[in-house]
Amino acid sequence: MNYLAHLFLAKNTPESQIGNLLGDFVKGYLEQYETIYSHEIIQGIKTHRQVDCFTDTHPIYLRSKNRISNSHRRLAGIIIDICYDHFLANHWNLFAHENLDIFVQKIYIILQENQEILPDKLQKILPKIISENWLSSYKNLSGINLTFVRLSKRLKRENNLATAGNELIKNYAEIESDFLIFFPEVINYVKKISNTISQV
Repeated sequence: MNYLAHLFLAKNTPESQIGNLLGDFVKGYLEQYETIYSHEIIQGIKTHRQVDCFTDTHPIYLRSKNRISNSHRRLAGIIIDICYDHFLANHWNLFAHENLDIFVQKIYIILQENQEILPDKLQKILPKIISENWLSSYKNLSGINLTFVRLSKRLKRENNLATAGNELIKNYAEIESDFLIFFPEVINYVKKISNTISQV
């Protein structure tokens, strides 16, 4: 799961949405962050981590990864995460009552209003996330291609992620079908774990 999916799966509160996004930026034991973040933000980070574990071992997600050719197989997880955000953006109305662009603009406002508590890495890229409208750009193939180019530059090791958009084009219908089966299952999973996480 990538940024858009984690934000969608959060509770409809600023703190939960921040926490579910921070799961990509906050590493290690959460106890060290309890003096920095509120209880609800911590719960959002926990949800993010459990969603990642659920996703990484799910047979449909693994099937999607296996659709990636050998030339990009080493980065298949990253590629499918981005592809799934593409299909979430395109099928947004199947899962959400709120318009995608309205949802995204609310997220940008929340992040701007809470910049001081965001990790340095997220603070640094936040202006670009907003000015280039990363979250809505996932809807278009051109936006997906730019996402892969950006990620390829951020990876420390040499990689060919910049050309990974070809994998989406070659396997478009198959990955879309996988996503449409998988995503309702992850929604149900989050509903099941939400009460358990809030009690911890």
